[in-house]
Amino acid sequence: MKKRKIDIVVISDTHLGTYGCHADELLAYLNSIQPKKLILNGDIIDIWQFSKRYFPPSHLKVLKKILGMASKGTEVIYITGNHDEMLRKFSDTSIGYVSIVDKLVLDLDGKKSWFFHGDVFDASIQNAKWLAKLGGYGYDFLILINRLINWFLIKMGKEKYSLSKKIKNSVKGAVKYINDFEKTAAELAIENGYDYVACGHIHQPKKEIIENKLGKTTYLNSGDWIENLTALEYSFKRWKIYHYSNDKLSPFFVDDDIKDIDINQLIASITLDKNYKKGSDKVSD
Repeated sequence: MKKRKIDIVVISDTHLGTYGCHADELLAYLNSIQPKKLILNGDIIDIWQFSKRYFPPSHLKVLKKILGMASKGTEVIYITGNHDEMLRKFSDTSIGYVSIVDKLVLDLDGKKSWFFHGDVFDASIQNAKWLAKLGGYGYDFLILINRLINWFLIKMGKEKYSLSKKIKNSVKGAVKYINDFEKTAAELAIENGYDYVACGHIHQPKKEIIENKLGKTTYLNSGDWIENLTALEYSFKRWKIYHYSNDKLSPFFVDDDIKDIDINQLIASITLDKNYKKGSDKVSD
């Protein structure tokens, strides 16, 4: 099946290694696209909640797929988040065509674009990490309960229901936090002359032009692969939010050449292949 060619794809908050991750759907999406750049905007592997007892084959297949894309010429940029903050000790290093950074600035058709995860705005993480981790476990448990509820709803022929979305939308503190996050990111982007600012972290996909007295910027958030199953796509000089549920795909399966390959072979193919040359940061049609 023909894959969609895209200049840039941004995904974040997949939380591989947790019960909430929709790895099968993410794998189907990755198999449907052929991006020039793949930006992983934080919390891809949930190292905070990582357990040897739970890292199913579908989660490993996602990692293999990403490495396989890198070996075939896609430039993969891993921006660190709070759940995978352990990788920050490797910031500004590259393994073949996969680079690890804390933030990224690109020139996209003459417009400055700023990418970062967003946990730098989260006071609970900066000042009380143990509390934030406890909240992460609670969220994961909530997702498990929600999956059980949705299983019964589907059996009864009813629509799925999101407990966490209901809580986020009804608790004033949560709504205020999300609004403050978006406003802060946009104001910083405007102050520094960025035309686009793309974040993750809050699991709220969004594309919105935000203005203040100093100027304007386009705020973007790639959402997550826990509840929303969304990504950001850049092509033809514009951004769009991809929704897995709405932009329904025909089933895409694991590529034949990746299905049985060992992950060590994939890493070797990335680090040893000298034929592929990285393109510049400028993206054009």
